[in-house]
Amino acid sequence: MEERFSFFDPHGHRVAAILTIPNGGTDKISILCHGFLSSKTSSTNNALTRMLIGRHIATFRFDFFGQGESEGPFDQITVSLAVEQAHRAVDLMKERGYRHIGLMGSSFGGLVSILTASQRSDLTCLALKCPVVDFAEELRLEFGVDGMAQWKATDTIPNIIGGSQQIPLRYAFYEDALRQIAYDPARSITAPTVIVQGDCDEHVPLHQSRQLFEGLRAKKHLELLPGADHQFTKGEDFTRMTQVIADWLIQHLSTAQS
Repeated sequence: MEERFSFFDPHGHRVAAILTIPNGGTDKISILCHGFLSSKTSSTNNALTRMLIGRHIATFRFDFFGQGESEGPFDQITVSLAVEQAHRAVDLMKERGYRHIGLMGSSFGGLVSILTASQRSDLTCLALKCPVVDFAEELRLEFGVDGMAQWKATDTIPNIIGGSQQIPLRYAFYEDALRQIAYDPARSITAPTVIVQGDCDEHVPLHQSRQLFEGLRAKKHLELLPGADHQFTKGEDFTRMTQVIADWLIQHLSTAQS
């Protein structure tokens, strides 16, 4: 069963969401956080939903502020706001009776998931697909000195997922990202955590995942896919990435005591 509805974040912004429940219901769910300039119906979220539903685990997908069908001008998004929305998503699923909750995040959604998980002790597990850990560093590496100066002057950035048009995004996003670097918060995570990244990722530096992995104190696993890029463009890479993540979520959610 698929239910489409909206909820409100702590600031009153409307957030569009999809709750998918297996036949017969369940008290186990995975909340899926999409990447930057993506949406709740990303190929990764859709694939994981199919895989998890087949193992009697529900999924909850939502659009971050200003993306997909959610309210707000994208140029005003911040990491801090996205984290607040992720917390509200977890709380909402708890209110709906889900007792065992996994959190999964892709890229930007990975950063949001790390920060969210670091502030909670009620998550059963955490899965991260090529997570950004220090977005400010990634953006400096991506844009260079001139690009950062142009961003500060114009409140626009290049389209980092392809396309020639500049995208409106306030420079305040970068200033907020400097305050939301996830290495230290990650040391507080108690949920078993898997990280999956391609070793040819052209956007998120590999050293971020390696440093994150070293700092994690919970049960952990790092899976580096040889030759895979940020989007896991090759079919076999996408299949392997989704399988590793689904297996981790299934392993921990299926063995959780009801």
